[in-house]
Amino acid sequence: MILDYKDINDLNRYKLMSDTVVPRPIAWIVSQEGDVINAAPFSYFIPISSNPATLIVSIGHKEDGSQKDTLANILKSKKATICFVNKDNVDLVKKCAMPLDKKQSEIKEFEIDVHKVLDNYPPMISSSQSALFCDFYSKIDLPGITVPLILELKHQFIEDERLDKKFHINVDNLGRNGSYFKAMVNI
Repeated sequence: MILDYKDINDLNRYKLMSDTVVPRPIAWIVSQEGDVINAAPFSYFIPISSNPATLIVSIGHKEDGSQKDTLANILKSKKATICFVNKDNVDLVKKCAMPLDKKQSEIKEFEIDVHKVLDNYPPMISSSQSALFCDFYSKIDLPGITVPLILELKHQFIEDERLDKKFHINVDNLGRNGSYFKAMVNI
């Protein structure tokens, strides 16, 4: 079967792509505007280079056409903290998928424990075994409602004892395998 993407609507293209390029990590992207900490779940991102250390994340818009809070916050503050999901916090990330008003914080609404690791970045989710502290690098202009952002990794948190002498990481991250969650152990 050959599918012609010009004949497939945006939602079905997303389903095809997100169910094919697997597994993808699941993480919160934590951003902040003022005192409101936004923690939104994402699985539509991937590393693109190790020098400079960058990844790309695609962020859509709300149903009313306005920017999602994560997109607006990153474009304004130029900072984001990516906190990976594991089996111990997967229920919290599912709650964060519920849309909230821009002035509401998922952190407060769902009583998610965070801690400030680096002064210049949004806090990280305390139960994450690893987190990436990123600066906005660039925006890719594409037609449509999804905005790809390139983020540059500046710092990484890893729980003690999860990084070996050869720089291999042993974390219990969860990933998307099509429409299902899958443990990505010993990555």
